[in-house]
Amino acid sequence: MAHKSPLTLVKEKFGDKEKLVAAVEKFTSDDLWVARTNKDKGLAHVSNAKLLRLHALFTEVKEKFGTREKLVEAVLDAQKRSKDTGLRQKLSGWPVPRLYDAYRSATRRAAAGAKAAKAPAKEAPKAAKPAKKAAAKKAKA
Repeated sequence: MAHKSPLTLVKEKFGDKEKLVAAVEKFTSDDLWVARTNKDKGLAHVSNAKLLRLHALFTEVKEKFGTREKLVEAVLDAQKRSKDTGLRQKLSGWPVPRLYDAYRSATRRAAAGAKAAKAPAKEAPKAAKPAKKAAAKKAKA
């Protein structure tokens, strides 16, 4: 199946780019947004694909966590470093997409580690088998 272009997705979901920019600007409060945009250009000059990604990501983060600080807490908890103030300060400067990516990576890593810990360890191959083969070859000769 062919993927739809970002322009058609914008037209289907929002009508036009101005409405999408307005929807993304709703998330630009201090709760979620790190002000790194160019003040002269603003969000109107950002590509449709990036705006769609930002909107989807911000709505998901807003529903799951509410604020950036709660997302930072979730990242630290997933990494089991909740008391690390230096890392907390570093993560506080990251934008939401990078934080959410770090959260997803940490939770996947933790789930894979838990799954590996629960799986029974396979028995190591016995070292006697090659020795038996070598002894059998010597007996034939």
